[in-house]
Amino acid sequence: MTTTAVKTRETRLRRMAKRQGLRLHKSRRRDPHASDYGVYALVDEETSFIVAGADSGRFGFSLDDVEAHLKGERV
Repeated sequence: MTTTAVKTRETRLRRMAKRQGLRLHKSRRRDPHASDYGVYALVDEETSFIVAGADSGRFGFSLDDVEAHLKGERV
């Protein structure tokens, strides 16, 4: 997937999350070899608690996982 396609999908999923009272956060890790590089988590807007996509305090959702969670599918 091209960089533009990823950004477009990310934007669409951010809007989808916002409609559900969530925010999409991307890991800030900059090392491409790190296990939590380029992964996401969904955070409740009111409480700022991670509601999905975190395991052991690290982000862990791919964009596919985020989309499935927002659509109510099992991840």
